[in-house]
Formats: sequence, C-alpha cells, structure tokens
Amino acid sequence: MSGLQPAHLSFTADGTPRIPGFDDVDFSAHGLLNQAHHVFLDGNDLPARWQGHDRFVILETSFGLGLDFLATWQAWQADPQRCRRLHFIALEQHPFSATDLAIAHRAWPELADLATELHRRWPPLTPGIHRLRLAGGQLILTLVFGDATSNLRKLDAAVDAFYLDSPSPAADPALWTLSFCKGLSRLAAPGATLASGTLIEPVRDALAAAEFTVEQQPGFTDKRPMLSGRLRSRRPDRHPSPSDRRALIIGAGIAGCTTAYRMAAAGWQLTLLDGAPAPATGASCNLAGAFRPLPSADDNRLSRLTRAGFLATHALFAEFPGARWAACGALHLGRDAEHVTQQARAITALDLPSGIQQFVDAQTASEILGHPVAQGGWWFPNGGWVQPASICRAALAAFPERINCRFNAAIARLAHDGEQWQALDSADRVLASAPHVVIAAGAGATRLAQLDWLPQYTARGQVSHLPAELSAPIRTVVLGRQGYAIPEVDGLRLIGATSQEGDTDTRERLADHADNLEGIHQLLPGFATAIAPDTISGRVGLRPMSPDRLPIVGAVPDASRSGNRLLTWPRLPGLWCVQGFGARGIVWSALMADLLLSRIENDPLPLENDLVDALDPARFLIRPPGSSV
Repeated sequence: MSGLQPAHLSFTADGTPRIPGFDDVDFSAHGLLNQAHHVFLDGNDLPARWQGHDRFVILETSFGLGLDFLATWQAWQADPQRCRRLHFIALEQHPFSATDLAIAHRAWPELADLATELHRRWPPLTPGIHRLRLAGGQLILTLVFGDATSNLRKLDAAVDAFYLDSPSPAADPALWTLSFCKGLSRLAAPGATLASGTLIEPVRDALAAAEFTVEQQPGFTDKRPMLSGRLRSRRPDRHPSPSDRRALIIGAGIAGCTTAYRMAAAGWQLTLLDGAPAPATGASCNLAGAFRPLPSADDNRLSRLTRAGFLATHALFAEFPGARWAACGALHLGRDAEHVTQQARAITALDLPSGIQQFVDAQTASEILGHPVAQGGWWFPNGGWVQPASICRAALAAFPERINCRFNAAIARLAHDGEQWQALDSADRVLASAPHVVIAAGAGATRLAQLDWLPQYTARGQVSHLPAELSAPIRTVVLGRQGYAIPEVDGLRLIGATSQEGDTDTRERLADHADNLEGIHQLLPGFATAIAPDTISGRVGLRPMSPDRLPIVGAVPDASRSGNRLLTWPRLPGLWCVQGFGARGIVWSALMADLLLSRIENDPLPLENDLVDALDPARFLIRPPGSSV
C-alpha cells in the first residue's frame, strides 16, 4: 500500500487551469463552467429532477478541479424548490491540494464564496472516503480518493444522477469498461440518469450492456457531441428514506450524544434517555482523553478506521466551538528497538502526508515532548487531547428544539407494540416511545434483552490525576505500552490507564494509582518521582469492549434467527446500536454517528463496504457455511 499521488496544477496558454487527462478540452475558464452546466446539469435534467425530493444523490467519476461540483452547488443553492439534502459523491485518483484548488478557482470569481468554504474543509490527501458537510450540513460532499475502479466496488449508495466526467478512454481505459459501467448500474437508483462529454462507440456499448439506455445529444460545442442516458431496470427502491423521523436514544455518553447531534442536524426529533443525572457520567467522564490514529504497515481495518475516525473527529470540532480540546500533538513511543523498526516501516509503507503521521527518532521525540525519552516512534502533529464531557454538552446544546434530554430515567427493558418501540422503567411504566431506537448505553447495553447475546464485555479503567506542580512539564500527549500522559488540564496532568476485564467496581483503588505511576516512570523516567500513590486521586470508567476491538454499529439483528450472510440476516425493525467503543470513544464517536445516521436514512455510506461489514452487530452471529445451526 502507498499513499496517493496528488495532481499538480498547471495552466493553458491563456491562463485557464488545466485538468489532468483532459488535454483535448480547449475552453476558456468561462467555457469550462458553461460546459459543466450544459453537459452535467442540463444532461441530467437538473435542477428539475431534484425539486421536491427529500434527498438527491449525484456521483461524479472524476472530481478534478471540482468545477462540476461547484456549478451544481451554485445551481442547487439558487433553487427555491431544491431537495432538502443533496449528496454529491466524487471519485478522484489524483486529488489536488487545497492550496492548488484555491489558486485554480480564482479563475471563477462568481464561485468564490462556495469555493472558499470547500477549501476550508478540504481533507488531507489520504486514501479512502472523506465526508465534507457544506451549506450548513444540507450539502454533503463524499470524496473517494484512490483508484476509481476498485473504489467504485466499495461504495454503498443509491445514485440518482451520474456525471461521467472522466479522462477519455485513451487516457484512462479502465474507467470505460463494461465492468466499471456495471458498477455504476449497481449503484443506480430507480430512474437514474447519466451524462457524459465523451461519445464513442465502446463507451455507448458498455453503458447499454449495463442496463442504461443511451443516446447522442448536442454537446456544448459543435465539435463535441455528448451522451445522455437513463437506467432501463425497473428494480424497486432499495434505499427509501424513513417517513417518520422520531427516535429514542438510550445513553448520554459520547456515543449517544454525538449520534443525537448528527440525527438532530438531519431533522430528527429525539428523546435521549439516561439513568444518570447528567450526560457523560460513565466511560465519557474523564477530564481528558488522547486521540490519534493507529497505523499499520498493511493498513488493516483498525488502521483505516482509526485514520477515518481521527479525521472525522477533527471535522466535528469545527462544528463545536464550545468543545475543549488541544491539537498539541501525540507521540506514540516504541516499546523497544524492534518495535521502533516496525513503526518506521509502517510510516514508509503508508506514505501519508506528514501532517497526519511521521516517524521520529529518540532525539527528535525528546525535543517535541520536552522530556528525554529512550525510543523514537510515531508522531501525530494534529493529535492531542479532548475532554469528552465537553463534546457531549456541545452536541446536546446544538439543537435543543430537537433533542429532549431526560436524565434520571433508567430503562429496564424495551418492548415493541407492533408500531413503535417503548422504553419502560423497572415498574413497567412507559418512559418514551418512537418508531426508532438507538442503543448507545455503553457497558450497560447487554442488560437489554435485544442485546443480551452480544459478546461485548466490560473493562474497568482507572486514570490518575497528578498535580501539575509536582510532575514534569510535557508539551504533547505521549503514549506507549506502559501507559500514557496528557499535558496539563485544569492544573492536573493525567496518566493511565489500568484495564481489568470483567471488573465493574467503580471505586478508586490505591493499587491502580501505583500501577499508573510505575507505568509512567517506565515510559518517562523522572516524570513524577515526587508523587506517592496515596496522595493522588483520579477517575474510574467502565469501557464497553468488543472481542475484535472494533465498534459495533448498525441495525440490531434478530438473534433468534440464523444464517451466514450479513446482507440477508433479519433485523429487528427500527432498532439500532452504536456500541463497543472501548478506550477509543473520542476517535470513534464522530465517524460512527455519521455511519449510523447514514444507515438509518439509507444515505450514501461514509465508509467502504468492507469496513461497514466489519462493524455490523450481526458479525458475531454469522456461522461459517456448512456449520451446524
């Protein structure tokens, strides 16, 4: 695996930005914008086709400079009858940097306001799916960086209009094969249309063989006829939007609160229930927690998910001005020389931008940290610490008219009356009811009958708070096998944390403070030698852990059934869960909230199919083919 190869900006003789692979296009800047309108908007009968819809989805096969996207955004924003939410999915193998896009977009001053917002939210150039919320969250741009042919197979969406804006067949033949066109057909919603500025017989034949009726249309110029088409298949709508946007959310930790925020932003009316007197009193109660990705040389699922979650968390911070966090950086030090070599190998293999991750030697690590260390390791310049409770408070405060918080409301069981779910207390009184329920109850989720089969287990973790004046100053978060330390927060430096599986005791233990001090002394010799374990305090949290250390997110399966495929496993209607965050609640929360909302809404998903399957609750019920039931 290697990183992306970015595109590099160049210009034609008249100063028009040049789009790589489109060297046969000879238009001025004005002509390129008009072409975007004529070929892709007019060719897909837009804006008329999105009018009156709740959701409309467009997929573009090559984002390039983003001109087609900006033209679409401009037309959508100017349309008083526009759809409530517009999804725009764009594939791009060689993306431009934000800097190059900003320079290029100067050629279109009429798009300046939209382009500036796009540049501000543009993601780092890393492989995978990146989701940008624009126009107050009503326009969702899903960028898919990497090889278009393989990435198309990893998408889950119902596309209403295709912009086949790719280099010519001669420049990139893989994008015009029958296999690729069948991939487009797989994603097509009923009545989907397409438009392309490329018109040659092999392209027409491939699209026709992939269930599209295609025909030649007058192009933007007489020299360049275009192609339009429509899906022939009369398949049913496999991605309907929910008609009733009312839901209960059980649990007011970081999982439940970020999910409530994301759902409320999408127009849902929510009742959030928690047995505690306030949000973030369980595993999300720590004064601060570290956040950073976890790389691997083979970029395994955990590596990809923590990177995606790390970037999604950063994007969420921009929406929460009241959240407490610090991008002070995070150092993950190697255990020994062999581990350090493995860390360096992973950074080389991944070849990601230095702003995401770097490898540093012991001397550089010591300089970054402001404290001597014996080993080098991973350096995450934009990592740092977050106060989970501040995220919870900001999330719940964002939409007070849509999120009804009910604390001291302990749920004993869930029941379905044939139309909706009811949350009942220990006296069998109905606390609240709604067609949808999201279980985000952390360690307590398996007390509910619908999840009592889930192999989630509890791990007790104790964090120690050290008086800042008695411990050595550090500039960044530092982590290692022996524990972690967080720079000063409210006069304290946090170290930890212990982990005891199956232990549900929430009282602080002197022995655990001693273990935390011993671990930090091994990681940072001389850091806190003046502190005795019986002089400090801390916090205890019960973490909900999954056997494979990945979150558990999606529709809750009917555990009384059996099967060997996630796709066909029966689900309990309207019941969802976002569970199993373990010690990575900060990294997982924003991404998992987005994934859950997308699953409930049947929107395009923010992760590749294999990662979505890796998080599905039913994965723990799947029996290998041929096994006994």
